[in-house]
Amino acid sequence: MPHRSRLAVLLLDLPPEHHVAGLDFWSAATGSPVEPDTTDPDRQRLGSLGGGLSFEVQRPGEGTPPRWHVDVETDDILAEVARLETLGARREQDMGSFWQMTDPAGLVFCVVGVQTGEAFERYAVSWP
Repeated sequence: MPHRSRLAVLLLDLPPEHHVAGLDFWSAATGSPVEPDTTDPDRQRLGSLGGGLSFEVQRPGEGTPPRWHVDVETDDILAEVARLETLGARREQDMGSFWQMTDPAGLVFCVVGVQTGEAFERYAVSWP
């Protein structure tokens, strides 16, 4: 089934003990003010990168190591997960509304539904 997807978010996971210092550092390093996410108090936005890619910081639960990960947004989560599996990705955890996966090197990424509206329409790639 045809669907569309795009790399939408570069996310920095900073657990509670590193969150404030890391958020302050990346805000200062990029010169981007912190924009709180009004729907999620554990997530903040630090502006946009090229191609409509959003740079964000989130505070995950205890036990999650500090790490970078990306979100792939799509208009068909299951089709995109299946497509990425054929490229060597592995399903790690069904998170209910999205999938946590790993690439062939073991790096974490998530496949999420459309979150960016206009940027999705402008930058999404169509897949057969």
